[in-house]
Amino acid sequence: MDRREFLKGSLAGTAAAAGLVPAGAAADATKDKAMLKLSSQENKIPGKDLHEKATKLRQWGAVGIELFRQHMKDPRAVNEALKDTGVAVSAICAGYFGLIDPDKSVRQKGAAELKDVCSAAGEVGSTGVIVVPAFNNHKQLPPKEARAVLVEELPAIGEHAAKAGTRVLLEPLNRKEAFFLRLLADAASICRDVNSPGVAMMGDFYHMFIEETSDLGAFLSAGKYLHHVHLATGVRRILPGQEPRDYAEGFRGLKMIAYHDYCSLECGVQGKAEEEIPKAFRFLAKQWEAAAA
Repeated sequence: MDRREFLKGSLAGTAAAAGLVPAGAAADATKDKAMLKLSSQENKIPGKDLHEKATKLRQWGAVGIELFRQHMKDPRAVNEALKDTGVAVSAICAGYFGLIDPDKSVRQKGAAELKDVCSAAGEVGSTGVIVVPAFNNHKQLPPKEARAVLVEELPAIGEHAAKAGTRVLLEPLNRKEAFFLRLLADAASICRDVNSPGVAMMGDFYHMFIEETSDLGAFLSAGKYLHHVHLATGVRRILPGQEPRDYAEGFRGLKMIAYHDYCSLECGVQGKAEEEIPKAFRFLAKQWEAAAA
């Protein structure tokens, strides 16, 4: 038995025995509100424009599409493209804004840019704007200082995001991509200290495979602050089902925290997308059903 298998049973058993409800989730909501809402980043889907891509996604069983930052320059065009498709904007993959750069002027510029993206994200009804505090190749403050700066700066950004009808989503990455912010529990602790409805977080099955000891435990540690999930395998970062990778453990954790936001593909595709993505969605639906909360 490896560490993941051991923790899968022990974490769930401890929570059940103690009667714990993770991170503020309502006890009577865990059975009723958890749902699998499938989505994909736009670049995985073949099509000449957003309308065509969204139409295909809906045909394949998805209800969301994750967009990149450049679309936020024209939110009205996004709304027009997605009208009557049955597909909504799940998240905005926005990336880096220099929020923990040593230069305060860089941080201020990044905060202003992030607020602009949040304004547009609210216009398209997105659940949130995905933000990476810093990748390894970026200048950044030491971890303790970086965390303090985020806790100081994020409340104002979060207030702006909440007024716009969306939120900032902090994304933990694996150590090969980011020194700072690798565990879901660390992101949740920042969200807790910021204490703003406009500041939340996300989890990524690929990064979690490298950094976390348990998918279930990671999602429990995220609790009410979790508002987006990326889907991928753990080794080659390809479509779920295209290499061995269990999602039922993590899905069980999502059910336990009454998760009802999107789960979105962020991965490579081996083979023809028109054949392999619908197959991946069917595989994920079976994994969700197999995950007993």
